[in-house]
Amino acid sequence: MKLYTISYNYLMSSIIFSILSIYVFIVIGFVAKMSFKESIDDKTITLINVYFLQIFLTFWGLLIRPVDVTLLYAPSIYLLIVLVILTVSALVAKKLFEDKKEYSIATVAAFIGNTGNLGIPLNIAIFGEESIPYTTIINLMNVFVVYTLGVYYYSRGSFDVKTSLKNIVKLPILWAATAAIMLSMYGYRPSDEIMKMLMMGAYASIVMQLFLFGLYLYSAEIKEISKKLALWVLSIKFIFLPGIAFLILYSMQLDPMIKGIIFIELLTPLAIANVNFASLYDCKPKVVTALVFISSLLFLGVIFVGIRVLIYL
Repeated sequence: MKLYTISYNYLMSSIIFSILSIYVFIVIGFVAKMSFKESIDDKTITLINVYFLQIFLTFWGLLIRPVDVTLLYAPSIYLLIVLVILTVSALVAKKLFEDKKEYSIATVAAFIGNTGNLGIPLNIAIFGEESIPYTTIINLMNVFVVYTLGVYYYSRGSFDVKTSLKNIVKLPILWAATAAIMLSMYGYRPSDEIMKMLMMGAYASIVMQLFLFGLYLYSAEIKEISKKLALWVLSIKFIFLPGIAFLILYSMQLDPMIKGIIFIELLTPLAIANVNFASLYDCKPKVVTALVFISSLLFLGVIFVGIRVLIYL
């Protein structure tokens, strides 16, 4: 694959800057928790973000540009790859993890990647602004994966099947996404004033999500994670998922840029949404926070390999 006419060093510096710049708010959250301890209620912040602010993020992200049905090919491939490996992961993990909460984490954590806050700016750095329509629609597909399968499995760590399915329906972001897509497809274009209001809520949600990660990161202890769970989740995330994705994408007749965008989106580290759900449904949030942190650190090295792999797609 031919990347754009910018030097490799410049490209990598842009990527590293894209990653580190969003980590500023994580550090602020960490320092805040370290300074004020129990005075900061983590669960309250999670509820405000998930049930209120992420509605603004969803509408803003989906109404900022028209949803074009011709773009659905890329997210369909993304979903196919996720579902194939998720099915295998769920079956194998059931034999490896007896604890219900560890099984839930082992099954779904690796598939809830940071396709939005990190994936979109990364693909812009690699492919330019031509990637935005594809990253936006893939991120939308990831939203549905996160708020259906993600909610179900994290909820199953503490609740039965019926309650877990109800928990999916209760979350407003799924309904907000459906409403936003319908409005976009019917040609609704919000005014500048409405878009500014949605943008304020969207950025507040993103910042709060990063801040929340910092709060949990302060309480997280790496030693609390079982080595088997950590090895399983990180192997799925950085070996099996990108490996199978490469084989599927390599065999397809598709624009190399679109292949690269799908590959990079699948390679992104565990999303902070994992922490939101683990906290919301009491599914070992400290363990999940540590896993997100480890995957984020490993990604700083993995992305160098990923960029090299793009050449062969």
